[in-house]
Amino acid sequence: MNEKTILPVVLAGGKSNRFGKDKSNAKLGDKTLLEHTISKLENEFSEILIITNNSDLKIINKKVYITKDCIEGQLGPLVGILSAMKWIIKNNKNYKYVASFPCDTPFFDLKVIKEFKRCSNLKSESIHLINSNNQRHNIFGLWPVNTWKILENDIKSYKFRKVEKWADKMNMKIINLNNDKFDKFLNINTKEEFELAKKHFYELNND
Repeated sequence: MNEKTILPVVLAGGKSNRFGKDKSNAKLGDKTLLEHTISKLENEFSEILIITNNSDLKIINKKVYITKDCIEGQLGPLVGILSAMKWIIKNNKNYKYVASFPCDTPFFDLKVIKEFKRCSNLKSESIHLINSNNQRHNIFGLWPVNTWKILENDIKSYKFRKVEKWADKMNMKIINLNNDKFDKFLNINTKEEFELAKKHFYELNND
């Protein structure tokens, strides 16, 4: 079963410098950005892992586990992916893949989950990233857990920081999705983008 093969991981370990505060706690409607992501994942998976360096974050949800980056220093989402892999190993979980999701893309297409589940059933254990409307979304990824030693070595010894560079090195594969109404992969990094997200949220809930 896919929910036993894939561990969904929400990456919420960034500093949110451009936003001005922890954007994962920003309210969109009656939920925070983080809660919007969790609500989509909890209907599809039995467990969810949040990677955050915010020691004050509390989530009241039996499906949700919280851990911090395994390497200190705000080294980016690659460390978050490695942290999820090492959490699986430390806790003797049997997941074969980590499926990564950003905490600040609340409208993401649910087809992403369907495609990740499909790819997890393939015999080849490749990294898969999402491409939508000719734009690659590197934080939406499916990562084989058995690559954790390579990833850890590349982060520590070769200073890999960018998800796309490491994925390219590992000969990743692309999952193509298309959207028609608006950009469902709107990534909220600034207050201006948050205002645009509010507009989209209003339109979606008043159609």
